[in-house]
Amino acid sequence: MSDRIPVFERGDDDFPYYNGLPITISGVKWLFVIAMAAAGFALLTAKIAWPGGTWGQFVPAILFFALPLAGLAIVAPQDWKAIFRKVGGREIKQMFGYAALNILVSMAIGMLVMKFFGVVSNSAVADIANLSQADAFLYYLKTGLQLFGEELISILPFLAILYLLFRHGKLSRNKAIIAAWILSAIPFALVHLPTYQWNWIQCLVVIGGARLVLTLAYIRSKNIWVSTGAHVLNDWTLFTMNVLGAGLATAQ
Repeated sequence: MSDRIPVFERGDDDFPYYNGLPITISGVKWLFVIAMAAAGFALLTAKIAWPGGTWGQFVPAILFFALPLAGLAIVAPQDWKAIFRKVGGREIKQMFGYAALNILVSMAIGMLVMKFFGVVSNSAVADIANLSQADAFLYYLKTGLQLFGEELISILPFLAILYLLFRHGKLSRNKAIIAAWILSAIPFALVHLPTYQWNWIQCLVVIGGARLVLTLAYIRSKNIWVSTGAHVLNDWTLFTMNVLGAGLATAQ
């Protein structure tokens, strides 16, 4: 179809919820979904002593993705699964491809920002090398769940902004997609500010740039599993590189 973005979209595909496919989610309902996503993030970052010992750390990670999904299921009880699609060989290739692209883009942007502005390391990632094998396994597992939550708090706002700009802002479909792509990366970048000691340039440029690549994976596939898989592969690769690097440094 002529109204699809060349290269980035397949001609026979479209996004859900903004134009009656399979339903249209209205502005008030989108506010509820976004509020649920914000609640999930608040619980993830709150300093709460969750019960359950070692496994208690999974409670906020689960709530992080469960609350926005619950919000979506409430406003679209028959169609909340529209953001999910089947995963086959093509989708797995896309996961690896976008993960590799994201690593390359992040490294390139990161080196430029480090040269001109300076960057701050993620202390949580640096500490992985000091964990036991059992604790490291749990860390990988927990972050996998959290990264699914991060995709939800990125893709759901993307779809909400797309609806708002297309239906009420009167932008063309493609202009609304591009604007939603950029605008939805900003809050994702900003929620990382505490992690990187409020380094605004690093978060907006490096983290925001990485988010653009990951959202591009969704724009291409219309499948949140693809962007989630790319996100997990990206972060787990960086975690592993950090562990291996620490191991080599210790061996020397």
